[in-house]
Amino acid sequence: MQLPAVILDALFDAGYEKPTAIQASLVPLALQQYDLIGQAKTGSGKTAAFGLPILTHLSAGTNRKMPRALILVPTRELATQVSAEINKLGKGLGVRCLPIYGGVNIRTQQRDLDQGCDIVVATPGRIIDLSQRNSIDLSRLEIVVLDEADRMLDIGFRPDIEKILRRCPTERQTLLLSATLPDSILQLAKRYMIKPKLIELPQEDQKTQTIEQFYFSVAPEDKYRLLVALLQREQPSQAIVFCRTKIGTEKLFRKLEKTGDYDGVATLHGDMNQNGRERVMTRFRSGQIRLLIATDVIGRGIDVSSISHIINFDIPTLSEDYVHRVGRTGRMGREGIAYSFVTLDQGDELTGIELQINQLLKRDHIPGVSIESGQRTAGIEAKEVVVDKISEGLARRPKSRYRRW
Repeated sequence: MQLPAVILDALFDAGYEKPTAIQASLVPLALQQYDLIGQAKTGSGKTAAFGLPILTHLSAGTNRKMPRALILVPTRELATQVSAEINKLGKGLGVRCLPIYGGVNIRTQQRDLDQGCDIVVATPGRIIDLSQRNSIDLSRLEIVVLDEADRMLDIGFRPDIEKILRRCPTERQTLLLSATLPDSILQLAKRYMIKPKLIELPQEDQKTQTIEQFYFSVAPEDKYRLLVALLQREQPSQAIVFCRTKIGTEKLFRKLEKTGDYDGVATLHGDMNQNGRERVMTRFRSGQIRLLIATDVIGRGIDVSSISHIINFDIPTLSEDYVHRVGRTGRMGREGIAYSFVTLDQGDELTGIELQINQLLKRDHIPGVSIESGQRTAGIEAKEVVVDKISEGLARRPKSRYRRW
């Protein structure tokens, strides 16, 4: 890939051995300074895919007075994670990368920016705030990255993103990474990118090949007993249990904490303040927390390679969210396993998930807790009508690695 020796050394020290599919496709083109749109799921190594070209570009000489690269991300947790990874890969270059996000004292971030940096990883809202206070200069940016662009648009950041892009130099390189490519993403690219190349990995590279995926049929009143039984059976090294609501997350956490059915439990949801969320994530990454009960606030943007199990205590309302939840395990080619609890009236939701991933979930059973196969209702059985559709879809997978815009 023609990377500088100092970066290769950092890659070796960080445990990288060979590029992932998105890295092999995106890095060489990014080094040629093309504008690029990369379709890649979380856990595919996309941080290094855009981070390595940025670091290679900056290796020609750093400028601490103002940032030369800006990476926009949808969440605070992802800003922290991406910044840490880039600082690790750029340690031999003396590059300084700052995470910038809301929920913390803006004056502290202003002081950090005054000290100078080369790369800023930020949420759009906080960049707008700092720009309006003349605390960050976007006029000399050389590279702009939109990471998890679909997620940023989903949560309403489009006006902020467009305002930021209009303040950036016209002569810049723009990289856009997204798990999905809806029309809203393509329209944004047409407006703010110059003849971008589209890197679209084959379906077999995008699918969660290293993740085994199962479901249980269960009565709503038996979901807690099923969770405890499943944890006892699996003994996960580290797991995330997803609930739909903040209230449901708190109730499940309190019950596990009160009964002592599992050690090392914590919760994470949107009502927690930023310091509290950061403390939980620090303990989770260090392994002090083995079981994290969470809402979709961490459906994306959390990279903890030791997560062995994902449990959907509540299956998500949107089938797209299932993909992002399950993507928390099986990171960077490691093996993982995902379980979903499906109640008797959720056959349609299960079918939607299977159509979304073009794959049938395997049925699992724990005697005395989950519903056996012979007890299924029409709602669950209805999922079987999608088998032929999924088989047809698998036969029509695109083979090209990337195509011209």
